[in-house]
Amino acid sequence: MKTKLILSMITICLLFIPNHFVEAASDIESTVQAQLGNTNISVSLREIESGELLYMKNGDAAMKPASTLKLLTASASLEMLGPDYRFQTKLYIDGKVKRKVLNGDIYIQGGGDPTLQKKDFTFMASVLKHYGIVQINGNIYGDDSLFMGDELTPGISVEDESYYFAARTSALTMSPDNDYDAGTIIIHVNAAKVGERPSLSAEPGTSGMIINNQALTVGKEQKNTIEILRQNGTNEITITGNIPYSTNFKDWVTLNDPTINTLEAIKESFEESGLAFSNHTKIDRGNVPKDAKSIYTKHSLPLKSLMYPFLKLSNNSMADIFVKTMGREFNGKGDTIEGLNALREYGISIGLNMENWSFEDGSGMSHANKVSANELSLLLTKIGEIPSYNILHSSLPIGGQTDRIIGGSLKNRFNEEQYKNRVIAKTGHISGVYTLAGYVKANSGRTFAFAIMTQNQTSIRLRAIDEVVKKIIIEY
Repeated sequence: MKTKLILSMITICLLFIPNHFVEAASDIESTVQAQLGNTNISVSLREIESGELLYMKNGDAAMKPASTLKLLTASASLEMLGPDYRFQTKLYIDGKVKRKVLNGDIYIQGGGDPTLQKKDFTFMASVLKHYGIVQINGNIYGDDSLFMGDELTPGISVEDESYYFAARTSALTMSPDNDYDAGTIIIHVNAAKVGERPSLSAEPGTSGMIINNQALTVGKEQKNTIEILRQNGTNEITITGNIPYSTNFKDWVTLNDPTINTLEAIKESFEESGLAFSNHTKIDRGNVPKDAKSIYTKHSLPLKSLMYPFLKLSNNSMADIFVKTMGREFNGKGDTIEGLNALREYGISIGLNMENWSFEDGSGMSHANKVSANELSLLLTKIGEIPSYNILHSSLPIGGQTDRIIGGSLKNRFNEEQYKNRVIAKTGHISGVYTLAGYVKANSGRTFAFAIMTQNQTSIRLRAIDEVVKKIIIEY
């Protein structure tokens, strides 16, 4: 009796699926097989309103999401912290001010702000001057106690630690520009005369880093082979390779210790602003004393504004910061483990099958992260029900938009006129993994949620994924 009832229900459901959807699914299947094959892939397509599956290929297979995992991190952050949440950095003095001299220490307490920049250090200097301070006969301490645990998530390889996408996370950190890649500085290499070492500069400054310039200026017709790497576990940056005459080059490199390196940058900026320090001033970690005086609080941009660089530019350091912040705010501990627990709690609350999710970061960098395309497409339909959906949707990369801050990681994809502005989605890539998940507006005028995942690939799969999405646009 039970079996007959189930079969009857399935039959009724099938009767309500329009014939053109069935035919379209058949065409999608042919394209998926031709472009992606049958193994190491997972594809899912759903109606937005009902969440109904219209097509899937290995839809429940556990796959590596890469940066499409940021869809979960972004929606959880907006809902759990709130779109108006701001990270705070606080400036304290501990000591007496006499004749424009602070006989005591400066404390800077970090709150995980990824937008802290040199301009903020300069403003802090002006605040100190406002309090009548022009010299500090004491130390500079950084309080980074709001975050705990490892500064790197488990999936970061030693080989990647120098690169901006694998920056260390600290409660006191800084960013060199408005991409907000926290925990990095930018090294500029400017060609000199042929045969000479190029000149170098750093943003916001050397910040306690030691730069070893082994690069060489070569003829204009030669290739740029500059490489900028930080030696693992040290503050030493080595620049090698050739830079053609009359050219320049820049790259981001990670800080060895974001807290200490940020304090070094702050001290440099203070000195540039005219503040003096004693010869015995040291830089170190230290918790703010109870009787220290708070004289300034810097607030970051609201979280809703940070979604743009986070999703459009796929910012990994922000993901780590958001996760630790959720851990601190909701589970009382600002570490990755408690932050991931908060992610799971959020997923359950919106109706995801969290037993089908496995992750050890919020950025998607780890190869141990696993989720199916069906779960990703389900997330995309659930996101549509949350209050901050419009913020999240507008922060996703838009296919065919060549402006970097609009098109983001899709600025060079779906550029043909018939596909422009049709694909609003999050990209994902780590070694051997290419993914895309988001929303697609088909020729029918309807919008669908989709997820396409590939792993263990030996060639770039972007074009193949895009062909599947284009087929969805045409057929639906």
